[in-house]
Amino acid sequence: MLKIINTHFAGIALLFLIVNLAALGLGSYLMNNGPASQWYLQLDKAPWTPPGWMFGLAWTSIMICFSVFMAFLWKQESNKTTLLLLFVLQLILNVGWSPVFFRFHLILSALIIIVALTLVVGLFMFKYMSGLNWKTIFVVPYFVWLLLATSLNAYILVNN
Repeated sequence: MLKIINTHFAGIALLFLIVNLAALGLGSYLMNNGPASQWYLQLDKAPWTPPGWMFGLAWTSIMICFSVFMAFLWKQESNKTTLLLLFVLQLILNVGWSPVFFRFHLILSALIIIVALTLVVGLFMFKYMSGLNWKTIFVVPYFVWLLLATSLNAYILVNN
């Protein structure tokens, strides 16, 4: 019985991981090589901006953790409609930020999007914390990374 439950959990986690990584891929495609663009390279960026290679590693790790978090949440949450709506909103905001910032250079609009995304992920973290207990740790990297990314976006807005 335990093996069936673990297989089911792994299947749900894998499904969330596929969707999350597809969203990352779409966002990356839509940003049109933005981090290597002349526009981005010439921006005055925050001194705490991580090196470029760290973004791919961080986002991949974050999405693995978030997928595990979503699988735990899926298993325990009875209101699947609200859960899916929050998840889809998170996807839209996450994918939407990249082209708004990198392709269209709308720094203020991108800041609004990333603040909204941070609030949605924070809602995931705090709303479901009591039911998930220690498993909430799997959404913390996403939330912390978004706080960092928001500060980077805000710095660019203020200093360029």
